Amino acid sequence: MSLLQLSGYLLFTAFVCYLIALVLFGGAIKPAKVTNAPASAEKWGKLAITVTIIGFIANIGYFITRWIHTGHAPVSNMFEFTTAFGMFIIGAFIVSYFMYRVPALGIVALPIAILIIGYAAMFPREISPLVPSLKSHWLAIHVITAAMGQAVLAISAVAGLIYLLKHVNLKKDSMERFFLEAVMFSLVLVVGFIVSSITFNAMGYSATYQYTNKEGKTGVIEYHNPALFGMNEYVEVKLVDAEKKKYEPVVEAEQSFQPLAEMPPIVNAKKLTTVVYSILFGTVIYLLIRLIGRRSISAIAQPFVQRVNSSLADEIGYRAVLIGFPIFTLGALIFAMIWAHEAWSRFWGWDPKEVWALITWLFYAAFLHLRLSKGWEGKKSAWLALIGFAIIVFNLVVVNLIIAGLHSYA
Repeated sequence: MSLLQLSGYLLFTAFVCYLIALVLFGGAIKPAKVTNAPASAEKWGKLAITVTIIGFIANIGYFITRWIHTGHAPVSNMFEFTTAFGMFIIGAFIVSYFMYRVPALGIVALPIAILIIGYAAMFPREISPLVPSLKSHWLAIHVITAAMGQAVLAISAVAGLIYLLKHVNLKKDSMERFFLEAVMFSLVLVVGFIVSSITFNAMGYSATYQYTNKEGKTGVIEYHNPALFGMNEYVEVKLVDAEKKKYEPVVEAEQSFQPLAEMPPIVNAKKLTTVVYSILFGTVIYLLIRLIGRRSISAIAQPFVQRVNSSLADEIGYRAVLIGFPIFTLGALIFAMIWAHEAWSRFWGWDPKEVWALITWLFYAAFLHLRLSKGWEGKKSAWLALIGFAIIVFNLVVVNLIIAGLHSYA
C-alpha cells in the first residue's frame, strides 16, 4: 500500500468517525425522560468525544502521510486546503469541548466539518507539479496558519448559531427567523454541491471547450456537468491528438449541451456553472427536508440546543474570536505578505483573494471593537459571528471558484 492510498483510507476513517460522533453527541444532549438522564448524557458525551478524537487522529494521519508522499504541505489545491480546513475545525472544536464541556457544540461543529470535508472530496485529488509560486516554505506557513485562524473563528459561528437557535422565536414571523433559516439553507447548499457532483460523475458527463483568456491566449477547459456558462469566446472541441494536445471543433450535429451565457475573462464559467448546480440541487434537497419534516430546519434543530447555557455560548463565541483573530492576522496577512513578496516580488497586489482576506480581517476587527466598546453581546454578537463565517465561506467558495486571479491555481 502506498502512502497516498493510506492517506485516502485515513481520511475516509476520519469522515466515518465524525459521522458516528455526531450521532453520539445527539444522544448526549437529547432530553431523556428517564431519571438518570444526566448520567446517561455524560456517558454519551464521553463516547462521542472519544470517537471524535479517534477521527481527528486519523485526519492528522492523512495530512502527514500525504505531506510525506508529495514532499510538500498538502494545502496547494482546493481538495487539500478544504480538507485541512475541516480538520482544523475539528481540532478547534475538541479544544473548545474540553474547555467548556458543551455537547451541543458537537451537534453544530461536526456537521459543518463533515460538509466541508465532503465538499473537498468533490475536487480532483490528483497530485500535480507545483507552479513556481507555490514552491516555498512560506506557502505552508501562510496557508496552515490562516486555516487554523479561520477554524477557530468558525467556532464563534458555531456558538453564535447555537445561541440564535435557542433565542430566536421561530413561531413568530420576523427578520431574525428569516435570516436564521437562510443560514440553515446555506448549509444545505453544500449538500447540494456534493449531490450534484456525485450525480454528474455517475453519469460520466464530459464536454471540452476552447476559450480565450484575459491575456488573449487560447486555453482548453473540460466540463463534467452540462455547461450553463461558457468561458470567454468559447467553442466546443474534441481531442484528436493526445501527444500533441491537438483539438478540433466539434461539428454542430455532435455538440453537447451548449452554454446558455458567455462569461467575461475575469469569471471562471466552469466553476460558476458548478456553483449554480449546487444551488439548484441544494434548493431541491432543502424543500424535501421541509416537506418531510413539515417545519423549518431551524425548528427541527432548536430542541437540541434548549439545554445550553446562553451566557456560556456567548462567552465561547467571544473567546473564539479573541483567539482566532490574531492567528488569522498572522497567517492571512503577515505571512501572506512575506510569501507574496517571495513569489511575486511585492507585498500587496489587490488580488481578489488578498482583498477578501483584508475584508475578513477588517470585519473581525470591527467585531471586537463593537463587543468591547459598544457592549454588543448576545444576539448581536451571535449574528456578527455568523456574518464573519459567511465572509470566510464566500472567500473559500466564490473567490476561489468563480473570480479569476493569482490564486486561481487552487
